[in-house]
Amino acid sequence: MGVLDHEVQRLQDIVSGLEHRIEKLEQRQTGETKPTEGVRMILMGPPGAGKGTQAPKIKDKFSCCHLATGDMLRSQIAKKTTLGREAKKIMDAGGLVSDDIVIGMIKEELENNKECKGGFILDGFPRTIPQAEALDKMLEAKNSKLQHAVELQIDDALLVARITGRLIHPASGRSYHSTFNPPKDYMKDDVTGEPLIQRSDDNAEALKKRLLTYHAQTSPVVGYYKNTGIWKGIDASQEPGQVWKSLLNIFDGDKKKSSILSKLTGQ
Repeated sequence: MGVLDHEVQRLQDIVSGLEHRIEKLEQRQTGETKPTEGVRMILMGPPGAGKGTQAPKIKDKFSCCHLATGDMLRSQIAKKTTLGREAKKIMDAGGLVSDDIVIGMIKEELENNKECKGGFILDGFPRTIPQAEALDKMLEAKNSKLQHAVELQIDDALLVARITGRLIHPASGRSYHSTFNPPKDYMKDDVTGEPLIQRSDDNAEALKKRLLTYHAQTSPVVGYYKNTGIWKGIDASQEPGQVWKSLLNIFDGDKKKSSILSKLTGQ
């Protein structure tokens, strides 16, 4: 980092400190406590677009919770919550869990999961416009409106090439690729030396069906968030590090919106 970079960082730290003091003074003046700043976002993208790579980075940066629909359902069922018991009955009968139950689970996580104090990343929900509308209604009631709906965009043909060569270490979830990121030893995990596997649905035919379903479901939801003004698209064909930089640019935009200049001008 050069002298200029150090000076920029120093000034940014000063601005951040002043903003924090202004917020504290505003709270003392009004007697109101503002919600903790964090990230409130939906992360969208087809299978293999890189959500599993980027979501942990966002979680670490903001100390927030990552609410993936499937994981959340399993967690609620395991904890035997009221919603978990309801969901289990429906799933055991072969039915689909209702939107109300999923929204209720998200609300329960936001209220009781300590990780969610720094915000949340929603992954796998909403998948329809009615779900998006119900989610917005619930979040508005909590004064926690969504900031971003980020879509990781990538060509289907490239996804097929990525997914069909994917290799997984089942115990840890570490992933490799036979072409782009091969293990040091053929079909063996770099850390443990244990065998790698290829998931049964990581084949071209299965992936194409999943992509058709994804696009059919997601296109209307993308349109919904474009209309609300919070949608952002990121080129997910880039290297993961560059995708992360694109995400950081989006988050940095939030800081600019809440800068001291904005406070002084009221814009």
